[in-house]
Amino acid sequence: MSRLQKIVVPLAVVLVTVAGIWGLSASKPEPESKPEVPRPRTVYVESVQESVRQLTVTSQGEVKARTEIDLIAEVSGKVVYVSPEFTEGGVFTPGLVLLRIEDSDYQVALANAKAELARQQVQVDQGLADAEVARQQLAGVKASALGLKKPQLAEAQAGLAAARARLQQAEIDLARTQVALPYSGRVRAEAVGLGQYVTQGTPLAKVFADDVVEVRLPLTDSQLASLGLPIGYTAPLGDGPSVALSAKVMGFTRYWQGHLVRVDSAFDPLTRVIYAMVQVPNPYSEETLQASGSPLAVGLFVDAEIGGQQLANARSIPREALRAGNRVFVVKDGALDIRVVDVQHTDNDTAVIRAGLAVGEQVVVSPVRDPINGLKVEALAPQGFAGPDTSVSPAATARGDRS
Repeated sequence: MSRLQKIVVPLAVVLVTVAGIWGLSASKPEPESKPEVPRPRTVYVESVQESVRQLTVTSQGEVKARTEIDLIAEVSGKVVYVSPEFTEGGVFTPGLVLLRIEDSDYQVALANAKAELARQQVQVDQGLADAEVARQQLAGVKASALGLKKPQLAEAQAGLAAARARLQQAEIDLARTQVALPYSGRVRAEAVGLGQYVTQGTPLAKVFADDVVEVRLPLTDSQLASLGLPIGYTAPLGDGPSVALSAKVMGFTRYWQGHLVRVDSAFDPLTRVIYAMVQVPNPYSEETLQASGSPLAVGLFVDAEIGGQQLANARSIPREALRAGNRVFVVKDGALDIRVVDVQHTDNDTAVIRAGLAVGEQVVVSPVRDPINGLKVEALAPQGFAGPDTSVSPAATARGDRS
């Protein structure tokens, strides 16, 4: 085989092969084209439930003593005695002497006041005797008041009254050298010590009464409506809506019971909230310690749950079904129906709807990307939302029901 044949023959074979492949491709039938139908999006739904609903309002606040004062020295002198309870955290009872100021100067002042009173009493007795003598001597004679010794007697009586006042002041000053309070309480902080000289007006300590503590709770206008209380509400003595307080103390959640006793008469102009006052009696008592495992200590930050109105036919949905702007995504005939609803009440788990939803309708609880009305969706089976829990929680066993 010549050199030319060695080149031409392989080239011819390649050309024939390419031509065959091209012919097969050209004779292949075109695939049938079908229009693409968008698949519906899968969403999770829950049904709108209707039941008897006890509304609850949650808030937070700091525990404060109803009575807390700066203990101030009323007389001057050196501190000569300090009670063992005169220390941070110390407990005092009514009349317990927390500290004593040196009283020797006040004892002397008291003795002088008693002596002055006795002297003035003699002056009055002498004035009475002189007036009687003058009256007898001038009997039947028209005499002046001065001749009858009346001004002299009045001066002696005025001196006696002044002496009595000075004696009373000396007794008060002497009593003030012993510092005590008329109620039981706790010492928050002491400011003086044994041997220190104090003057009238010197701060001695910060103390508070332990009979009642208070928690001031901020409430929005909608929360106040859920409670059904008017602005400026004042509870009858010993009554008021029950409030469950809770806080984590020593690694455990503790619970206490209190009562809402009043609502402020004005909204805060900065925060646009109104404040309600809750009171808890005997926060440090043995009974409270046994019931809660911890006293309701001053300064503790607590969560509060207040029992509100009871609704007979409340329509409820899971809280995650309520979107921004009070919108709810409803699945209707396999499509998305976006509605704006009238919300009556919300809490951490549920939302109570006043208008805009019917019982049994399915609401979307899962996220929806780019939601629009009419979006085709496929609803998955409900996940078991059974409506609001109408049972009473352990934290609110004493909560009252009010319609």
